[in-house]
Amino acid sequence: METFKIILQLIVGLGILNVWLLRFNKKTTYRGGEAANMKDEFKAYGLSENLVYLVGFIKVSLALMLLAGIWLEMLVDPAAIGMAAMMLGAITMHLKIKDSFKQTLPAIILLVICLIILWL
Repeated sequence: METFKIILQLIVGLGILNVWLLRFNKKTTYRGGEAANMKDEFKAYGLSENLVYLVGFIKVSLALMLLAGIWLEMLVDPAAIGMAAMMLGAITMHLKIKDSFKQTLPAIILLVICLIILWL
């Protein structure tokens, strides 16, 4: 079970780092509205540009905590709780602007994975 939990931590941690560090300025089929990048996505949600950086800082920090939690177990639960809360916020934003299920699915999957991490 411990190996499975570590795999889930890697999926969430590396997935978030990929979105926020490597794909920040790239269009994907999962972006909210018709956004071409992360700033456009936050605009589509009616959120300020400053929030892009605050949310990014929080998500990257939580992702790094999940990864560090492979060696420092005490970081895992707080990081998984924080990331689950962030994913609830992301789902809320997708619903707010009536995004498709496909656009909302990554946040739903990451929320479920974070809850599984907490359960394990």
